[in-house]
Amino acid sequence: MTMQFDVEISEVGPRDGLQSIAPIMATEDKKRWISALAAAGIPEIEVGSFVPAKILPQLADTAELVAHARTIANLNVAVLVPNYRGAENAVKAGAHKITIPLSVSETHSLKNVRRTHVQMLEEVRQIRELINTLPEVERPVFEGGLSTAFGCTLEGKVPQSKVFGLAEQLIEAGCDEVGLSDTTGYGTPLQVKNLTKGVWAAVGKDKLTGIHLHNTRGQGFANVMMALEVGLRTIDSSMAGIGGCPFAPGASGNIVTEDLVFLLEGMGLKTGVQFGKLLQARKILRQSLPAEVELYGFTPDAGLPKGFSMVTPQQLA
Repeated sequence: MTMQFDVEISEVGPRDGLQSIAPIMATEDKKRWISALAAAGIPEIEVGSFVPAKILPQLADTAELVAHARTIANLNVAVLVPNYRGAENAVKAGAHKITIPLSVSETHSLKNVRRTHVQMLEEVRQIRELINTLPEVERPVFEGGLSTAFGCTLEGKVPQSKVFGLAEQLIEAGCDEVGLSDTTGYGTPLQVKNLTKGVWAAVGKDKLTGIHLHNTRGQGFANVMMALEVGLRTIDSSMAGIGGCPFAPGASGNIVTEDLVFLLEGMGLKTGVQFGKLLQARKILRQSLPAEVELYGFTPDAGLPKGFSMVTPQQLA
């Protein structure tokens, strides 16, 4: 895919957002939403997670969504998998990127995926063996997501040394890269800086390029600013800020994609996003969810400032 942006926005709403909302969005509505996000220029979308339907019925149609998203040109199709079985399904479906979450807090790991660190690292090794059976051109990128890296609602403070050590172990076990995740919205800019530099020292700068942030305590965009200053260039976000972790009490709210686009473009950083089309995608989301589901975002409410010029060339409607 031709690089058409300075910062890559990875949209996680169809997975992280919808898993936290009790009403189940219809599959056809999800397809329309994903297509609209891609049409707006979002380069990567996490379309779902291969978890048992009895645990997260909201994501039971992930395989169908991967198949749909794969038909969209220039879209990187990402999914979350909790274990080897999920990875098998993701590979079969044809996902371009697979992320397995390894909670730095072992208490959270046992709640979230029902496995210890040792067990999760063994899952990673098995997934690596599975991926290696594919022709090189068909192998998905395999990311280890360092969940609860900034703190845990169950354990509290998470030692930084634990984050760095698990990053090393994930790479040794077979992940192509790791990602930092503020699952619980505890993160501060100083943590973003220190954790990023520490992980880079442990595994190399090429093994960590992105971050997943929540805005639970209003620090989301301050953390984005530090991530950019340090040198990270992939930022996860969710349309309308929907999302959170069902297995981390009190965790809520991803950073809002629409506000992130305004921030980045206002800083002179090209996102590749057509803002008018992004708002059209938001309309599809609004129409597809019950009215009582709250959608967030300052920029969609206020509109772009008069005379504001996007760095990304905007197409006429």
